[in-house]
Amino acid sequence: MSLRSPLARARGLGAAHNGTHHWWIQRLNSVALAPLMLWLAYSLMSLATADHATASAWLRGPINAILMLALVATLYHHMQLGLQVVIEDYVHSHARKFVAQILVKYGTALLAIGAAFAVLKVAFS
Repeated sequence: MSLRSPLARARGLGAAHNGTHHWWIQRLNSVALAPLMLWLAYSLMSLATADHATASAWLRGPINAILMLALVATLYHHMQLGLQVVIEDYVHSHARKFVAQILVKYGTALLAIGAAFAVLKVAFS
């Protein structure tokens, strides 16, 4: 039998009040991705019949390169946030959850760096 009150027993077991930040950042990423994806779709449709030189020249434009880098950064960050939620919801072992979170963070960072490098290589060559 415990002499602690129900409130004392429940302290520390409730919400950590940090889930709202994660949810809010994911929604802001979605809002940023909507126009960027529309821009990408329009650009790819206009480049559908273009050759490699024309597509490379298109990406060398400063506005297109900046928008592509913004798309890469936002897309991979959004992907990392989404995968984090999936791992938190469906992986129940603490050790596996920890390892999966680390792999997702480093994996998405590596992919984003690779995509940004490819954009910059084309933009500055």
